[in-house]
Amino acid sequence: MEKQKRRFGDRKDGYLLRDQDAMHFIMPLIYPNRCDNEAYIAETVDLTNINAFLAEKNAGNPVFKYTMFHLVVAALLKTIVLRPKLNRFIANKNTYQRNEVSAAFVVKKIFSDNGGEGLAFLRAKEDSTLESLHESLFKQISSCRKSENGDSSTDDAMNILNKLPRFLSKFLIWLLTRLDVHGWIPQSIIATDPYYSSVLISNVGSIKLKCGYHHLTNWGTCSIFCLIGEKSVRPVFDSEGHMEMKEMLDVGLTIDERLADGYYYSKSIRLFKHLLQNPSLLELPLSQEVDY
Repeated sequence: MEKQKRRFGDRKDGYLLRDQDAMHFIMPLIYPNRCDNEAYIAETVDLTNINAFLAEKNAGNPVFKYTMFHLVVAALLKTIVLRPKLNRFIANKNTYQRNEVSAAFVVKKIFSDNGGEGLAFLRAKEDSTLESLHESLFKQISSCRKSENGDSSTDDAMNILNKLPRFLSKFLIWLLTRLDVHGWIPQSIIATDPYYSSVLISNVGSIKLKCGYHHLTNWGTCSIFCLIGEKSVRPVFDSEGHMEMKEMLDVGLTIDERLADGYYYSKSIRLFKHLLQNPSLLELPLSQEVDY
């Protein structure tokens, strides 16, 4: 997240990568659409250490308890900080390094068929820790659930478009898609758009769904989508064939394969799982390196 002086060709949300190898320079030219370059990675996480860690953190019965979701958010953000290629995006056939690290998710205000939704957008700093992220999550989620109407700039923009005559809405949205390609959309419109975040997270386990694949979008700059499934107890076998029942969690990650090679992604996923299985590491600043 090192700040660089803006140069010609840079965007307000990222700087142009000018020294890429030939393959990663050519790939966006041949395959310009993000949705055509998705790779899906499925992982299973042992919750033994996570459950023990959460029990310790919540022993004092805090108002806003720590949850598994908070740990996943923190682990994703730390992984992105330590593995900066994950924080790149491709737009208009060019590759950019994002200026900030962020996570976004949808907050269900009421668990009912007619319950509204709000958009939460979390911006992290290099010195952010699990505790500071937990405080930010509390503010974001509380704000979303208290608001009856649009609770963000993106909500407000969508509400305005929804009230206009349909032909005018379609034209304005078409115009926005053209501006989106060049990074020219006013920040006031996309400040809390989840598709302009480093990673978009959906906790489908909270609504009793299993983990699965979720697509990326050509709109915006988000290159990672993380799906968190429902926890379940299942048999786990060790190297000697002994079976033990453990609570496990399935996590699915959809990524833009043009950003890095398979080895880089493999090592990044290994770091992500290591952080979740050793959650005390999340109490360190995001930028602090860990052995894995």
